[in-house]
Amino acid sequence: MSGLSSDHRRRDAARAGSGAERHPSRRAFLGRSVAATVALGTSRPCPAAGRITDPPPRNKVIDCHAHLQHHSRWTWEEDDRKLITAADRLGIDQLCCSCLTPRRPATAEQFRECNRWVLEAMKRFPGRVLGYCYVNPGYTREAVEEIRRCVRDQGFIGVKLYNEYRCTEPVVFPLIELAIELGVPILHHAGHFHYVSPEQPRISDGGHLAELAGRYPEAKLICAHVCGGGDWEWTIKALRNAPSVFLDTSGSVPDDGVVELAARTLGVSRLLFGCDMSMTASMGRIRAAELSEADKQKVLGGNLEAILKGRKA
Repeated sequence: MSGLSSDHRRRDAARAGSGAERHPSRRAFLGRSVAATVALGTSRPCPAAGRITDPPPRNKVIDCHAHLQHHSRWTWEEDDRKLITAADRLGIDQLCCSCLTPRRPATAEQFRECNRWVLEAMKRFPGRVLGYCYVNPGYTREAVEEIRRCVRDQGFIGVKLYNEYRCTEPVVFPLIELAIELGVPILHHAGHFHYVSPEQPRISDGGHLAELAGRYPEAKLICAHVCGGGDWEWTIKALRNAPSVFLDTSGSVPDDGVVELAARTLGVSRLLFGCDMSMTASMGRIRAAELSEADKQKVLGGNLEAILKGRKA
């Protein structure tokens, strides 16, 4: 048994010397990443000279893209609680949430109902859930009234637009103009696919959002889930010349190099951390990114905090 133990020690030493552990598996990295993230919020430094000191301040981590469950799902309350629990484990302080109808296009009454449920969640989880007002631009008058009410009267932090219309269609413009007036961001569902999606014939992509930004350069536009919207490299490059469009890093696609390419092409100040319910993968890609710790802090929350400070309502 002692010989076997020695062999193990020799193999471990050789592996360490060869650098074989410099590239751990994704699963191993994510496990370490989660533990390190939680430790950021809970660990205390060793006391010096018998004194207990507080941990250094940690910048706020904000998920710019989260969803609450529609109440037609019988597990909605448990699922919303699980979202908060997952955020606790990953060190996420706040989640910017919308609630979508199971099928679209949504009627005015349906999107109003969704926003009522978001408001209820904001009250159930005070300080943790920040609300996006979801609307269908096809109901222009009702959508404008709903956004104004949610943002001005109920403290919502932005607008959520889905795939009912492309963002370049004129029916969307009054909503963009109102968001500019209120000083709040618009999180827009987006994706670039190399085929026509029969379920999303009017989906916007990075090129459409760049075009919209050319028309409204003062708008705060967020291109959703670069890692869940088809060709992420195309999307990043399509936004090169649209400096007012931010990129949400969320999604379930675990490809390497997304954050690095986005940082090189767009600049770190235009990247926003998001999960879109792919919690561990989305946190892992930021923790694993070849960025400085200061730049990671900007992506994880600093950039979005700066956007939210511009709210005029």
